[in-house]
Amino acid sequence: MKTMKNWLLTGLLFMIVSTAFSQSKITGTITDGALSLPGANALVKGSSDAGSSDFDGKFTITTSLTSGEIVVSYLGYETKTISFSVAKGGTANLGVIVLQANSNELSEIVVKSTVVDIAKDRKTPVAVSTIKAAEIQAKLGSQEFPEILANTPSVYATKGGGGYGDSRINIRGFDQRNIAVMINGVPVNDMENSSVYWSNWAGLSDVTSAMQVQRGLGSSKLAISSVGGTINVVTRSADMKEGGTIALTTGNDNYFKSLVSYSTGKMSNGLSASVLFSNTIGDGYVDGTKFSGQNYFIGLGYSSKNNKHDFQFTFTGAPQWHNQRSFANTLASYIQYGNPAENKPDIKYNSDWGYKNGEEYSWARNFYSKPVASINYDYKISDKTKLSSVLYASWGRGGGTGNIGKSPFAYKTEDGLVPFDEFVKFNTGQPNTIGAPLTPNADGEYVVNRSTGFTRRASINSHDWYGAVVNLNQKLTETLTLDFGIDARTYTGYHFRNVNDRLGADVYFDNQNANFKPDGRYLYQTYSATPSFNPFTNVKDQEKIEYNNNGYVNWYGAFTQLEYSGEKLSAFIQGAVSNQGFQREDTFLYLESDPLYKTDTENILGGNVKGGANYNINEHHNVFANAGYYSKQPFFNAVYRNNQSIAFDTPNEKVTGLEAGYGYRSSKINANVNAYYTSWKDRYQRSTDPSSTNRNGYYDALGVNELHTGIELEVNAKPTPQLSLNAMVSFGQWKYEGNATYNKFDQNNAPLESGTLYLDGVKVGDAAQTTASLGAAYEILERFTVDANYRYTDQLYAAIEPGRFSAENHKGTLELPSYGLMDAGISYKWLIGSSKKSSVNFRLNVNNVLNEIYISESRTNIFTDDFVTGTSGPTYASSGKVYDGIATANQVFFGFGRTWNFSMRYNF
Repeated sequence: MKTMKNWLLTGLLFMIVSTAFSQSKITGTITDGALSLPGANALVKGSSDAGSSDFDGKFTITTSLTSGEIVVSYLGYETKTISFSVAKGGTANLGVIVLQANSNELSEIVVKSTVVDIAKDRKTPVAVSTIKAAEIQAKLGSQEFPEILANTPSVYATKGGGGYGDSRINIRGFDQRNIAVMINGVPVNDMENSSVYWSNWAGLSDVTSAMQVQRGLGSSKLAISSVGGTINVVTRSADMKEGGTIALTTGNDNYFKSLVSYSTGKMSNGLSASVLFSNTIGDGYVDGTKFSGQNYFIGLGYSSKNNKHDFQFTFTGAPQWHNQRSFANTLASYIQYGNPAENKPDIKYNSDWGYKNGEEYSWARNFYSKPVASINYDYKISDKTKLSSVLYASWGRGGGTGNIGKSPFAYKTEDGLVPFDEFVKFNTGQPNTIGAPLTPNADGEYVVNRSTGFTRRASINSHDWYGAVVNLNQKLTETLTLDFGIDARTYTGYHFRNVNDRLGADVYFDNQNANFKPDGRYLYQTYSATPSFNPFTNVKDQEKIEYNNNGYVNWYGAFTQLEYSGEKLSAFIQGAVSNQGFQREDTFLYLESDPLYKTDTENILGGNVKGGANYNINEHHNVFANAGYYSKQPFFNAVYRNNQSIAFDTPNEKVTGLEAGYGYRSSKINANVNAYYTSWKDRYQRSTDPSSTNRNGYYDALGVNELHTGIELEVNAKPTPQLSLNAMVSFGQWKYEGNATYNKFDQNNAPLESGTLYLDGVKVGDAAQTTASLGAAYEILERFTVDANYRYTDQLYAAIEPGRFSAENHKGTLELPSYGLMDAGISYKWLIGSSKKSSVNFRLNVNNVLNEIYISESRTNIFTDDFVTGTSGPTYASSGKVYDGIATANQVFFGFGRTWNFSMRYNF
């Protein structure tokens, strides 16, 4: 028996030893071409043999197979398959395996230019979300560009009034005037008021390689308006890979878009070129919002053979016109022109339009062309020194139309439309439904002016803008890098009104120009409300009415950054200073002999300092923290208030930001959680008066203080190769601290009243403080994918209506009903050609699948227990004047109902 046991033990030992010696090892290192990818998954195809990469990207797989394929995958990157062959008991090293991001154009541009401040995962200590070109092309469809960010934490994107390009975005409760938008490292926020008009960038989605949202003060080295966050957009470049695209998209309400593009790729002589053109038309989801827009992109590049010099020239623009819904009607009006019997609103109702000679016509028509030219030059001086610079220029031409003359808002058709044909009859002395028509003057001419007759005028806001950003990047040691550079800009804004359409009248009489008083002048010229492709259209010699002033802004800035990048720890400290010089010229209010005709320059210093650190605990876990302080110069209209040339000593706004976060990475799940604290003091705020009795009037508020705190969670997972999941949730507490003062004006800048704003403890409105979303995509068959996403919005408050907060006993900010929206889509990629390198991509998007009716924003704060009139009597609740818990006197915009779009894209 003992002998048999020995034989069995010997045999078992022999089997173990044989098995051990027959096992082979496969090793390698997984990177993205620059950084290691810890937690990446490596699997022997057809078996359960697998391994994951460590902190340095290295992996080891033990297998009994001697040949086969290794499948390497990492969330956010293209899966790669590599063949292997190994002797029994031996080791095969596959070397460095480079995974490409889903859209590799981003990494190409980031490596080239140190001007573009893109945050790096597990290195840059800021809260960030990145969206690649593939997702933008698939899911954006006919939506507005900012809406692609709606499923990222603390972002609230709406369509505003619903016109083409009229969408807006808030991050952490801050509107887009306080969100820095950068395109290839170039700041694009307006230099007078920091606004971003997305209609001017309506074609941006066509040329975007990737966009990244850095919430909070962000990592940009410039002294920019990143109070709420920074949106970095990286566009296509001239040297993107060779190929082209032909795409067609159709959708609801006669939406149609066509696009063609072609790129040569980098040729043997170092030259490259890329061109794109698209055209978009439609009737608009909202009634009376027809639109037409084009987009063009031209890119030329050159890279020297030794890769020391790289030039990129781009010229892009998106001329467009669109009719708008600029006035937020009351809920009662939406219901009146919807279904009053069932208390159902017509969410498409628009009070700004009607028909003229049988064609759609609107008081509110926006038209603009803002081409941008830039030259990027990157010079690799040595292995340790690199100079990156961008020179850019922008020429904006256009504006928006509105009414002038006799107030037209009391006159409506039975359908609630504007009776433009009746206005024409009135202006030409014909019988009409308005009243006694105009009578001709001694010359037989029908004359309109700022108080008589009906005229469509255009408010022109054009500009010439030139700038440069230069950055020197010096690698001091293996772990320390120093950047320093300059940011210089000069800007001239042209602001005036002209006559667009006299609606049948012969001449417009103007007596507002101080140089022509008291006799005035007769103007016979009218100007088109259609954008010009010519960026140098003359705006100086046009006949002007109402006002004519120019704003001059000069910006000189310097910045520096010291960055440490070690094996586990990375950190940075930044500092920036800028001087903004404001000067105003007004040829209407003042005679040329008046010192206020053209003011002296008001120079204001500002800047920021910020820093942070990220620590990678191991290949899965990392933590980060950052802090910063920003002294932000006031806007142009805070220095020169009331559209006059008297300069006010307005203090800088003070912004303090603190943030901390944690990240988890593995081959199947990525998760980020972070908390933030942002204090914003001495804010100047201008807001439109929502009152129908003071249309185009406004409020100036001074000394406004806000505190924004919150927590954010974002998760992406890929539990199986076919299934992808995404989720986010964000909770914010945004409120005012202390009281402020206000001044109220009419549209002609006449003061109406002033007083105290009792804001202490009031909730900040105009953006949802709680958001959440959950989405999934599943590949049912190879290259056939279905996806859906549900987004929930809560703690959405109305915009602050200053007139409601001038008494201490106010009721706070009106909370709007919460809502949830579901979007869904289907994609199929059909590979064609013998090499299968070309493809036809089909995509169907359905937004708001459940056709949810919801209020996206409110301009007013009227409560159901408020009195309908005066200080006594029935309330809105007791009178039944309530919709979804909201008093029907509130002026609101509804979001869109169910919409759809279908696209075909041929890539070759």
